[in-house]
Parts: sequence; C-alpha cells; structure tokens
Amino acid sequence: MTEDKNHDEGVEINSTKKPTIEEVVSMLQQGEHVPAAIYYGLSDLDDVSMRVFEPTWQNLSADYKRKIVNELAEASEVNFDLNFDALSYLALDDADARVRSSAIDLLWINESLDLLSRLIDLAENDESTEVRAAAVSELGRFILLGEYGDIPEQQAVQAQDVAINLLNDTAEDIQVRRRALEAISNSSLEFIPEAIEEAYESDESLMRVSAVFAMGRSYDQRWTETVLRELRNDDPEIRYEAARAAGELEIEEAVTLLGQLAVADEREIQQVAIWSLGEIGGSQAMRLLTALAEDAEDAKDDDLHEAIEDAIGYAGMVGSDIDVDFESRDWN
Repeated sequence: MTEDKNHDEGVEINSTKKPTIEEVVSMLQQGEHVPAAIYYGLSDLDDVSMRVFEPTWQNLSADYKRKIVNELAEASEVNFDLNFDALSYLALDDADARVRSSAIDLLWINESLDLLSRLIDLAENDESTEVRAAAVSELGRFILLGEYGDIPEQQAVQAQDVAINLLNDTAEDIQVRRRALEAISNSSLEFIPEAIEEAYESDESLMRVSAVFAMGRSYDQRWTETVLRELRNDDPEIRYEAARAAGELEIEEAVTLLGQLAVADEREIQQVAIWSLGEIGGSQAMRLLTALAEDAEDAKDDDLHEAIEDAIGYAGMVGSDIDVDFESRDWN
C-alpha cells in the first residue's frame, strides 16, 4: 500500500532552484513541513554539507524525519537526477526504527556493494522486525543482480544465504520470513519451488500472499494454474499478487480475468491488472486496454489513463498481432 504525500501546492519539482545547505537547515527549522526546494537541497550532499546538516537532522522529531525520507523517496521516483544516498546512510543509523526502514526504501536505486553489506547487517542484527523485514526484502534486488552477473558471485551468494537463513528460522517473525521468501525467489536455486509450495500451503495467510508473489518473481510456468485460480481469491492481497504474477509470468489465459479486475476491483488491483495486461500483450490485451483508456478518459481519471497508456505502449512492443478494433466489454 502507498501513502499519500502532501507537497507544497504550486511548486514544480523540476523547476525548483537548488538551495544551499544553510538554506535547507533554515527551512527545516521553521516547521514540520517539507518544501519542494528541500528535494534539491538534500540531493548530492558532500561531506562538508553533511557536517552542516547532521546536527539539525539529529534534533528533528522522528515523525518529521520519517516524513522527509518518505517524501524524498517519492521525489526520487519522479526525478532520477536526485540522489539522496548521503542522507539515506545517515538515516540508516537513526534511533527510530521507522526512519531506518524508510531509509532503506530511499536507497531503492543504489546498487553498491557497500549498501549490500549494510542491508545484510540490518537484516541479521537490527532489533526491529520492521527494519529486518525491509532489509531482507531489499536484498532481493541484489540477489537478482547476482543472477544477471552484475555483482560478484561471492556477494550474491552471501545475500542468498542471509535470505535462506531468515526464511528457515522458525523463531523469526513472520514478516521477516515472508520477505525472505520473496527475496530468495529472485534466484534460480533448485529448492525455490519447494519453498514456494511450502509457503503456499502454510496456515499463515501472510506467507500465502508472499508465496503468490514469489510465484511470479520466479518466472516459473509451473505456477500458471495456481495464479489463475488465485485471481478469483476473496482475499484482495492475494488477488493483487496473483494479478502481478500473471503479468510477470505472461499468462495469456489470464487476460480476461485481468480485464475484469481492471474494471471492477479496488484501485491498486485495477492498476496492477492494467500493468499485467501490458506485460502480456497480444491483441486481446490491447483491445481491453484501449477500451479501458476510453473509459478513463471519459471519467477524467488522468492517473488511471496515464497508467493505461503506459501499458498500451508496452503491450505494443510485446505483441506483434495487435488489433485495436473495439469489441464488447462485457467481460463477466
């Protein structure tokens, strides 16, 4: 689930002039709001700027620090030129667990071995369940980098071992174990199908949700029938993960069900169903997406329309037999 972020009205992220670190400090001391100018002032901080900034940061309330880190994470997803690594590493050592957890999210684009080392330490040793879960979840990104050969094998294996150990630790909190399963599903290790099956058959609903997530992330077609079945599950969390897995596995038989979810389900499930239709591609998916785009335009739903247009663009690259003639939209 995502949180709504409140930015200063009328401030365009891409047009804000970079303030000095002294100006940033002054803004932070004026009240617990996050002016858009701060996004630029806190980007690419050097050692000198960090020495100026850190005392002020340490005196901020935990709530304010969490708000800053969360909004910076959102800004970094919009503008890839922003780099908050220096602040993120400072926040990883914060006394507040939720600040540490948010800092992990803020480092979502960092692929350094230094971060990998920090994540391993947090996953194994942090006192907070929330932080351990966030850290092992982020290790999944490095496990995938290892599969592609983009990081040294030794570090990739180390990340795998941490995730496996946490998954197999029955004394560990379920939140940590489920994120460990999701992380290790990025690997091609032989035991992955068995681990997913065991989690899917668990009495713990959260483990079942993560099992469906892992089915998609494993890119293993053996899970096709299970994913198709779970698209009809009464549990919205499982429906959401099944919708995403259908796209990751490019299950053509899921297109009709995804069309239904894109029309009638909760907003987040609608969005992931639309994304999956784009991933699957083909003429049927394109027809559904085109019809959905018309509906969103009629409803003046700009956000949904943009998501659909993105999916149409990707579906156009995936499928070579695209036919955009409209058909009946009675998908029930």
